[in-house]
Amino acid sequence: MKRIWFVLFAVAASFAAEAGVKIEHWVAPSGARVYFVETHALPILDVQVDFAAGSAFDPPGKTGVSALTRGLLDSGAGAMDEEQIAGRVVDLGMRLSGSGDHDRAGLAVRTLSSPAEREGSLELMRTLLTQPTYPAVPLAREKTRTIAAIQESDTRPDSIAAKRFAGLLYPNHPYGAVATVESVSAITRDDLVSFHRTYFGAKRAVVSIIGDVTRAEAERIAQRLTEALPPGDATMQVPPVVKPESRVLRVPHPATQSHIHVGTPAIKRGNPDFFALQVGNYSLGGGGFVSRLMKEVREKRGYAYSVYSYFSPRKLEGPFEIGLQTKRAQADEALKVARGVLDDFVANGPTEQELAAAKKNLIDGLALRIDSNAKLLGYLAVIGFYELPLDYLDQYPAKIRSVTVKDVREAFQRHVKPENVVTVIVATDTQNP
Repeated sequence: MKRIWFVLFAVAASFAAEAGVKIEHWVAPSGARVYFVETHALPILDVQVDFAAGSAFDPPGKTGVSALTRGLLDSGAGAMDEEQIAGRVVDLGMRLSGSGDHDRAGLAVRTLSSPAEREGSLELMRTLLTQPTYPAVPLAREKTRTIAAIQESDTRPDSIAAKRFAGLLYPNHPYGAVATVESVSAITRDDLVSFHRTYFGAKRAVVSIIGDVTRAEAERIAQRLTEALPPGDATMQVPPVVKPESRVLRVPHPATQSHIHVGTPAIKRGNPDFFALQVGNYSLGGGGFVSRLMKEVREKRGYAYSVYSYFSPRKLEGPFEIGLQTKRAQADEALKVARGVLDDFVANGPTEQELAAAKKNLIDGLALRIDSNAKLLGYLAVIGFYELPLDYLDQYPAKIRSVTVKDVREAFQRHVKPENVVTVIVATDTQNP
């Protein structure tokens, strides 16, 4: 075991020491876009296939279809039921996982690169992606489980706040839709089959491959996984985001702690302001105890144990958010302080000292964020799905290093406008006007 850990740490160190990551890109004959990093440091292969099939594409009134379509891929496929699929995963010693968000849904496999394990794992992945059967029993079970989870979450102030905040950020837009008991209850097997046929298509697919294979082998893998997919309609997109008008929504709840969310739709993936916003956000609320929000809200006044801010870019304008919890009796004061910090930061930006500390942390931390195949796969998948430059990771330190106080201030002023900032408070003693 000690020897294994020594090897893993050595590999991590080699990643961190590299000048850059060479990403190769091509379009498979199937129409899928492929992104590949070749590395033979370990006998491991990681493959992820993402589709433009996130929850933003759920049919009206049936929010939850995307999650169930992706989540039930391994409930039955081809001639196999879910027990046979699970047994095959164990026999091959592979790792099978899935993920989904507003923009994308996908499946990932980690396997040894030795021929028997690799071929078996890829064939299973191909079957799951191209021949899901969505049996009645697993579908009914997952609907029941999902409904129970929704019912439980609808009693919790944190969950209520997150859902109401999403709806306030994105009124009448798919980004603001959340699954409900009614929407999940309405989903049928035909909905899953139709969603898979429409959105899990080759032309909507991005294949990310990293590991112990050659370029020629990677080309065969990508085509093998996607050639039997339905073609899909690559033109189907999410409607534009219309930014909301500023509003404060207070939601009654008996909890002793108020849950506060403040934010606005802010930035798309690929926007050049991302780097200035990331540097600025570290100083505002993303840097833990060194951030302004933490100093003003927690350290000086003791209003909250934790307060944070972040940007979450999406295909369209993803949210900027400030979040905290505080005693309900002091919710208005805590909110006033947080808004004051935000308004001052938007107007003036960080100090030179804050800027330097933020840039050092972000640049020095990059190596640790790509020090394994699994971590690098996450970046590779994002670069591919959102069509970021292939040298994104190489250019990241220089982009961060070049950010100035003026860049941060102007970027925040472009993307965090007071007239579009909304607020949700769950569990408060103050009523809506």
